[in-house]
Amino acid sequence: MKIFKSESFVDYSTYTFNYAIYCLKESQSELPEIYNKGFLPYSNNIELMQETYYLARSLRVDLKNFKETSENRRVIRKIEDKKPNYSIKTIDEFDIQNEDFQSFCLDFASKRFSENISKERLNYILKSKSISHIFEFSLDQKKVGYVIAIIENDMLHYWFAFFDLNFQEYSLGKYMMFSVIDWAAKNNLKHIYLGTSYGEKSLYKIRDFKGLEFFDGNQWNDNIKLLKSKCKTDKSFTLDYFKQDTDLFLENLSNEL
Repeated sequence: MKIFKSESFVDYSTYTFNYAIYCLKESQSELPEIYNKGFLPYSNNIELMQETYYLARSLRVDLKNFKETSENRRVIRKIEDKKPNYSIKTIDEFDIQNEDFQSFCLDFASKRFSENISKERLNYILKSKSISHIFEFSLDQKKVGYVIAIIENDMLHYWFAFFDLNFQEYSLGKYMMFSVIDWAAKNNLKHIYLGTSYGEKSLYKIRDFKGLEFFDGNQWNDNIKLLKSKCKTDKSFTLDYFKQDTDLFLENLSNEL
């Protein structure tokens, strides 16, 4: 792997000159180490040909400490009358070009994701060499959700999840996340990574699962009280400021590559 820094937010009034940290994956076998160092896959720039990872306050479950909570059991009871089921397919077994599947994902993303997911970006994600499996969920034998997963050795990354919003009353999203975590635990994996943990919208992950740790910039930290406090006080940058920084990042990253 190759780790490098790219200039990021600048606030001259406080003499704050940030440099974001990124990683280039050079082989598939590096994935567990890349995730263990706090990196997550970057997919916003579909022009990047080499798989790039960014360092962030990422979240994972240490599966040796995972166990069902009362909230997990409540979600299971709530959905069990719908006869929930899921299957796991390797990326080679799954038809990622299926129009119904892609339309399903894009419709969900347009309604629930804060960032834009175009068809081009969706295909860029699905063709990532790191993706290994897709979890396919059904209720009453109807397909209602998908989880794009990266599994390598003893780790799993729960990367993107898409589900039928008509089943929100059954806590379908929570059920899917619990099911994948539970599968990972039962299959003797060591860690499952759940993405970033910023802002109050991340609190549902933090409240619902045991064995959580977050990457604090230096190490994995299991102080969940501190993590909740950070999420509740995270700053919200204006869209214009974020767009300006993103443009700068893309220019700098292209130069690095």
